[in-house]
Amino acid sequence: MDNLAMGLSSEQTDKILQLQDLTGIEDVTICRDVLTRHNWDLEGAVLDQLNIRDGHPSVFASSETHAPTVVNEPMFQHMFFSPPSGGYWFTRLYQFGYNLIAPIFIFAYRLLFRGDHRRYVTDPVADVMNFIRSYEENYGNQHPVFYQGSYHQALNDAKHELRFLIVYLHSDDHQDNIDFCRQVLKDESVIQYINTHMLFWGCNVNSTEGYKVSQHLRENAYPFLAVLAMRESRMTVVGRMEGPMNFQTLLQRLQTIVADNENCLVAARNDRMERSLNQTLRAQQDQAYEDSLQADREKERLRRLEKEKKEAAERERRESERQEQLEREEIQRQKVELACKVPAEPSSDHPESVHVVIKLPTGKRLERRFLQSHPLEAIFLFVFCHPEAPDRFEIATNFPKRVLQCENNTQDTLADVGLRRGEVLFVYDLEA
Repeated sequence: MDNLAMGLSSEQTDKILQLQDLTGIEDVTICRDVLTRHNWDLEGAVLDQLNIRDGHPSVFASSETHAPTVVNEPMFQHMFFSPPSGGYWFTRLYQFGYNLIAPIFIFAYRLLFRGDHRRYVTDPVADVMNFIRSYEENYGNQHPVFYQGSYHQALNDAKHELRFLIVYLHSDDHQDNIDFCRQVLKDESVIQYINTHMLFWGCNVNSTEGYKVSQHLRENAYPFLAVLAMRESRMTVVGRMEGPMNFQTLLQRLQTIVADNENCLVAARNDRMERSLNQTLRAQQDQAYEDSLQADREKERLRRLEKEKKEAAERERRESERQEQLEREEIQRQKVELACKVPAEPSSDHPESVHVVIKLPTGKRLERRFLQSHPLEAIFLFVFCHPEAPDRFEIATNFPKRVLQCENNTQDTLADVGLRRGEVLFVYDLEA
């Protein structure tokens, strides 16, 4: 199996091989189609195939609300007719009389009894199950697997599974039909062939469901079998068998119908596989495009975030510079405003005069006399108002180093902190 040609991953290939082992389906394309319809759910696909093999409708047949349109044109059909056991001409004469007289009696019956009870909609699945139960009571359990669903469901399953569907219409009023059930449908070769190649649906024409199908297929004699298959994208009646037949004749006719129409199913499977592959490729391309688009969106998002981050940083920087500028301007204003609060310098011969040498961080020396009774704030204001002084600073003695709490200190005087004669103080820039 060429994985690349079928567009399969290694995981999908493993699931196909497991489905083949569990169900016995040999055709890889059928397995692939089954798994695709089940979204590659192996367990669901296996259960559905086993259900169909046992005659139960698949999940697809149960979910469909309408039956597919069936083409019933003679040009597409293999028609096989066998004269009933009473003789061909007798049968034709009987049919002619029946077709001539029956409508009169049917019309009168409907007037008297208000219609044919078979036309009333009941439970189609119940009609089918009642037929199967009655069939097995009368003819035994040895027969092809009957599809245990409505005609509508059987059509949908045959369509989805791309399998042949045999429709068997049963009538207890015909001896040939009874012989057919007792002899032909019990044959092992018939059972094996039908179970292997087809879905087998049957119903009694006296039930509502059977009558509805009978009206559509228009059988003329019993036993009656119609073979349906997908042809040109529509379910089509591709074969009709009417009248008595033995099991060899039935097998030959079925094989002829299958041989002449198998290519249609193969083409449908290939077409479905190609559509599935194209859908997968489109999905992969769409996903790749979406991934690329998502990557572009992510790049654009990151680029936008980076741009916003830079813009925010720039705004923060400008705001910080603006605040710093405002602070500097405020400090300059305070220096001018507070200069008048610096006390006047006393004379050198004043008894409380203290000569103070102040060294700025720039190396510049400031000298000034203060009184011992001046508050420490006086020294702070003197330094603060000097043009070369830093904006934020502290003042300390040299040795031992002792930071003087000068700013806004109007309580402590120079004498209180030990500044009495000559002192050397250092200014330290707190923003350096």
